[in-house]
Amino acid sequence: MKKNLIIILLIFLIPVAIYTLLGHFTGSDMASADTKTTRPQIIKFTSTMCLDCQTMTKIMKELYPQYQDRIDLVEINVQDGNKKNDSWIKKYNVNLVPTIILINSNGNEVKRIEGAIEKDKMDKCLKELK
Repeated sequence: MKKNLIIILLIFLIPVAIYTLLGHFTGSDMASADTKTTRPQIIKFTSTMCLDCQTMTKIMKELYPQYQDRIDLVEINVQDGNKKNDSWIKKYNVNLVPTIILINSNGNEVKRIEGAIEKDKMDKCLKELK
């Protein structure tokens, strides 16, 4: 009886523990959302459990290095429960992930991308961001 109870608990606890750990270790070395800058920005709202988000993360990791000298990248994990991130979600009225918001050097939103897009389309958007 005790073995069955232990096995059942492990079946439920291990996935929850893995999910929690993944959420903490998926932070990025990208710019902080508090950064005040006159450079254009990419604000990427993402989730660790979203397949389209993972696709866009892979695309951004390939494309962003060639733009990092002129564009700041901010990544917001919508699932982390951080109040600061929640305020960004409300500020930009984000209802689905991935959502990528491109902001020009004047601080104005110039493009909103909801869902995954192809690498060449994302590259074109980044080239046009001034």
